[in-house]
Amino acid sequence: MTRRITIDPITRLEGHGKIEILLDDRGDVESAFLQVPELRGFERFCVGRPAEEMPQLTAHVCGVCPAAHHIAAVQALDALYGVAPPAAARLARALYYQLFIFEDHLLHYWYMGGPDFYAGSDAPAPMRNILGVLAKVGADLGKRILSARREARELMAALAGRTVHPVFALPGGISKAVDAATVERARALAPGLVRFAEDTLASFRAAVLDHPEYSEALASEAYRVRCHSMGMVDGGGRLAFLDGRLRVIDPAGRELAAFAPRDWLDHLAERVEPWTYAKLTYLKAKGWTGFTEGDDTGLYRVGPLARLNVARAMATPRAEAERQRLFEALGWPAHQTLAFHWARLVEALQAAETAQQLAGDPRLGDPHVREVPAPLPGPREGVGAVEAPRGTLFHHYAADADGILTAANLVVASQHNAAPVQVSVRKAAKGLIRGGKVDAALLNRLEMAFRAYDPCNACASHALPGELPLVVTVRGADGAVREVIRRRVPEDAD
Repeated sequence: MTRRITIDPITRLEGHGKIEILLDDRGDVESAFLQVPELRGFERFCVGRPAEEMPQLTAHVCGVCPAAHHIAAVQALDALYGVAPPAAARLARALYYQLFIFEDHLLHYWYMGGPDFYAGSDAPAPMRNILGVLAKVGADLGKRILSARREARELMAALAGRTVHPVFALPGGISKAVDAATVERARALAPGLVRFAEDTLASFRAAVLDHPEYSEALASEAYRVRCHSMGMVDGGGRLAFLDGRLRVIDPAGRELAAFAPRDWLDHLAERVEPWTYAKLTYLKAKGWTGFTEGDDTGLYRVGPLARLNVARAMATPRAEAERQRLFEALGWPAHQTLAFHWARLVEALQAAETAQQLAGDPRLGDPHVREVPAPLPGPREGVGAVEAPRGTLFHHYAADADGILTAANLVVASQHNAAPVQVSVRKAAKGLIRGGKVDAALLNRLEMAFRAYDPCNACASHALPGELPLVVTVRGADGAVREVIRRRVPEDAD
């Protein structure tokens, strides 16, 4: 008889999720699944709205990655209206976005993933969070963790009107020029962000690479998935977060595809499963192969480690030195899931270095910040794509001649990673659980397998039709439970 272990809710992620583990008669793991039990429905209720509302509407998809949706949406509108923003607008958007990558990566490392390494999986629950991290690293570094993100986010608000749910990007540019005081503030702040990113990498090396338990886990098969990698690169093949092409490599590092974001439907496909609201994606050239790994799988990963895998170099010198250090230690391409944390910090360093470069560009304060688009000549489509902290994000819109949306599709990072996450959870469960012996510390180590991806299930919830995996408790007039009805992963699911 199959026995189930349910982790509900899973913790330290954006959105909601639960893990179901199916055990055989010996108490070993038959299979495991991560379910997303929520539906948002943004794509549907955006249809019929004026297209120019999308940067503001979609910024409310998520409270953690509004900047990514805001910029992807306005890039889709630039394409829809066929308008190119002036240089100052492109620089302001880029500076805002680099600050976002920096602070979001540090949010995940110190607040979400970091407690696994600094507090430990067997720490009491009240300490498996930022409080446990601060207790471990001490007051000086703890104050810098809090202040670096705050300073970056305050500068984002000066550029974009608000830190969360920004309001500055418009089709053809931005709503106002960057004033001289904000330019000077950015130039003064940026060197400190670079130093803090480097210090965070040093802390990672001491806490993880020099720690026998975590360095062993990093190299273990339980936390490894061999599949394809996808990410954005610039014209020189260097890692890019904006305005690049998508590159896909296979598990051995051979190039499978390189394409402009507008051609994404030629290379990627979406799929739904009845037990989760998260859509799954796969490579059309390989087809849907189920939750598999290896050269023939159709699965690919996005996000920090995948981006480092596909890029021929980082775009900045300090980050490039760190990228080389990572691959010297792990080999290339790297498939160790826990190395997402390391790659995330390399990217945070590139973002800080790039912000410093952008702040020094004399065109940043130019007052010409928008080319007002002409009315649409007829029905049109537009695709925008950015590298969100968690991976590639597409916004694909269709509008009629009046600029009213007739279709909207958001393909988010956590959809690309949804199927590989299933492989990761399953392999970690099989590697960690033996003979039905389970305790809280072991389940915490199992959660590390999905947490490394920094999933945002609020953004990934798109599938319709789906069946709500709910629990209904029926009580009598006396309050006693009469019946509990559950809809969950079927035992024959694969």
